[in-house]
Amino acid sequence: MKFLSAPWRWDFISGIKKNKDCVFCNALKLPDNESFICRRGDRFFVILNRYPYNSGHLMIVPYAHVDSPDKISGEDSKEMWELVNTSMAVLKQSFNPVGFNLGMNLGKAAGAGVKDHIHLHIVPRWEGDANFMPVIAKTDVASYDLRTIFEILHNEFNR
Repeated sequence: MKFLSAPWRWDFISGIKKNKDCVFCNALKLPDNESFICRRGDRFFVILNRYPYNSGHLMIVPYAHVDSPDKISGEDSKEMWELVNTSMAVLKQSFNPVGFNLGMNLGKAAGAGVKDHIHLHIVPRWEGDANFMPVIAKTDVASYDLRTIFEILHNEFNR
């Protein structure tokens, strides 16, 4: 068996850094270059996923700590979808994906890693990105490191 080193995932896999604080609320307290926040809106922010399914995997997150989209206002929903559209445009400009997966996992039973603070995933997709590595070897391959992706996206969002 061959191994592909991905040491940045150790904290996630081992649970070492698990704490009871909300990762999204904590991210808001840090500078953007430490939290990987690519864009701050009025009610939502765009953050790079530290444990991505694909390079450029973003999340749209409300500042408000809410566990369900039915707890946000119509104005909140409008900003969320505007940030989704902006994020897809930025990802297209920066990385040329040919498709996207968008979605929310609401609650632990639905697979939410952070069940008490909603977030909408934007996963860029390319033809053939679901190759043997994730399907058979159960190994994801990121083409760029997170810092490089953050710098590219942060610059593009803030142009």
